[in-house]
Amino acid sequence: MLLVLLIIVAGGVGALLLLKNKDKGAKRPPETQSSCRRQPRSSICPSRRPSCRSIRSTVNLRRDEGDHYLQAVIVLRVSDPKLGESLKGFMPEIRHRINLLLSSKLPSELSTTEGREYLAASIVDEANTALGFPVQTDARGRTASNGPIQAVLFNSFIIQ
Repeated sequence: MLLVLLIIVAGGVGALLLLKNKDKGAKRPPETQSSCRRQPRSSICPSRRPSCRSIRSTVNLRRDEGDHYLQAVIVLRVSDPKLGESLKGFMPEIRHRINLLLSSKLPSELSTTEGREYLAASIVDEANTALGFPVQTDARGRTASNGPIQAVLFNSFIIQ
């Protein structure tokens, strides 16, 4: 009789341990979050909200086609909100690099969608370089930056 009682208690303890392990498994993050951790730093993870920093810029464009200026509101999308907060110290250099890049452009270069997309990619490269993430060039001559700035978005883009 004592042996039967001991088997029942051992079975109860074993069942209790199994239930605790199932509860720990249920508290694991969903697969999308764990797969986001495995992705490269510059990829977008839907479970984390990116941080955005806005820059207003007004520059004179190159004078080869007459006197024109560009007014733009540029948004830098940063992969990590903590890094987005620490960008404040780098903003003078980032603004400087962006203004130099913008003032070197012709109005005709920026009038097409392709020209603006190329400009956005160039701004990403310049901003990541300012943050200490050098731009790498592949065999085809395309640039790729693995820095924390993922994209440049234009909220306003006026050429006059």
